Amino acid sequence: EVQLVESGGGLVQAGGSLRLSCAASGFTFEDYAIAWFRASLGNEREVISCISRTDGKTYYQQPAKGRFTMSSDSAKNTVYLQMNSLKPEDTGVYYCAAPKGRSCPNSWAWYEYWGQGTQVTVSS
Repeated sequence: EVQLVESGGGLVQAGGSLRLSCAASGFTFEDYAIAWFRASLGNEREVISCISRTDGKTYYQQPAKGRFTMSSDSAKNTVYLQMNSLKPEDTGVYYCAAPKGRSCPNSWAWYEYWGQGTQVTVSS
């Protein structure tokens, strides 16, 4: 059974940092792309970053560029999202997700496996 378990969310002041973790099990970690998504009130779930297993690169969408860093530890089957210079608009539930494949789809609809999410709240 595929499982993705996020942790590390919480309440932080604007300008602060958080590090999210996503522990994966039930599949060969290196065979699937893996991504971080954010769901915030009134907005569709959006991809933040994704590690492609096709080319080994990490891709970031605009909210994350320059502030967030996604990394992967294959020995621990865990990915991380280091979030710095947090803003109130970063508030939301953060999910890790994996598609059934090695590349990174842009739409959440193409992701097969999801964690339960972890809440991030950034106060102003």
